[in-house]
This record gives sequence, structure tokens and C-alpha cells, in this order.
Amino acid sequence: MSLKSFTTFQLNEIDFFLISEDNKIIKIGMNEELPDEHMMVYKTLKDKIFKTCYLQLYEFFFKGRKNFDISFKLIGTDFQKKVWKSLSKIPYGATVSYQEIARKIKNPKAVRAVGLANKSNPLPIIIPCHRVIGKNGKLVGYSGGLELKAKLLNLERENIKVKKRGCLKRGKKSLRTSLRVKQSLSFNSKMRSLHFVRDDKITF
Repeated sequence: MSLKSFTTFQLNEIDFFLISEDNKIIKIGMNEELPDEHMMVYKTLKDKIFKTCYLQLYEFFFKGRKNFDISFKLIGTDFQKKVWKSLSKIPYGATVSYQEIARKIKNPKAVRAVGLANKSNPLPIIIPCHRVIGKNGKLVGYSGGLELKAKLLNLERENIKVKKRGCLKRGKKSLRTSLRVKQSLSFNSKMRSLHFVRDDKITF
């Protein structure tokens, strides 16, 4: 059995711990107790895999990161891994119900088992189990607590709103610029007694 390593840090007022094995992340804990395992060695965030994971989590909270590129190893049953794979496909900012996940893994009657697998997800945020909600739309079950679950969902929704507002502003700015160019060229053309209007495409 290879030796496991761990580190701890606080990010966005959340207490994290990371556990790695064979240079792969196997567990992310948020606001929970570090497992009482004797065969673990503490490492700082200078450790390559821990540093990579920390930086990408930081970008998730403060820079709108949507996808992760981290080496990890999933430890669980075949059923759990099937559920976790389905969770990883939930789009950023979206939510689905436990029933939907059960249908997606072609086991519609396994709603309760899906809930348990969701709760056992070893890599929260990386595998976004916080995006799974109750059939009635209510927040239910999360290892880090419902307050944290709501915080993560709100973060994603706000980032999407900001991005949409930014695209809208850029679109309006481009339209205004295009109109100004068109009007200017039209005026210059008239001054030269020309009878056409140029509408050059300008890329910013």
C-alpha cells in the first residue's frame, strides 16, 4: 500500500483538506474532520499536486473557473463511480434532481442509492454533487452542509449573470462603434459626392 499525503488550508471561509495517493487527489474535504488515518504524511501547498488543486479551486471561487484539470483517483464501488461520472456532466450553474441522475444511469428506481453515492462523493466541486437538488427544487443533503451547498450554487449563478451582462455590454459597445463608423463613412462619402455607404467590419 502506497503512502498517503494530506494538506489543509482555508479558502473563501471554507476549511479544506486534500488527500493524495500516488500523486493523485483521492479526497477533498470541506468543513469536515480529517480522517483519522495513521499512515498519512503532511505536506505543504508547495507539493505539486496539492498546489495545482489549490490554485484551481481558488480560480473556481474567484475567477469563474468551470472545469478542472487535476489528476485524481476515484475509490468506490462500480455503482458509485457510475453516479459520480454522471454528476461530472452537470453543466456549470445548472441543477438536476436525484431522480434525473437515476434515470441517466438507467436505474430509475435507485433514487435513494443515488443520494447515498452523491453524499459519498470524495471530490466535491471537482465532481459537482452540489448541483443535485430535491425533486421539489429544495436543497437536500450535502456533506459540507446545506449553507455551503447554497453558497456554491449562488456563486455559479452570479458568475453566469456577470458573464451575460459583460457579453451584453460588449455587444452594445460593438454595435455603437459600428454605427459610428458607418455614419462617419456615410458623411465622408457625401462630402465627396459619392452615392454609396461603406459598412466595414471591424474586429476588436
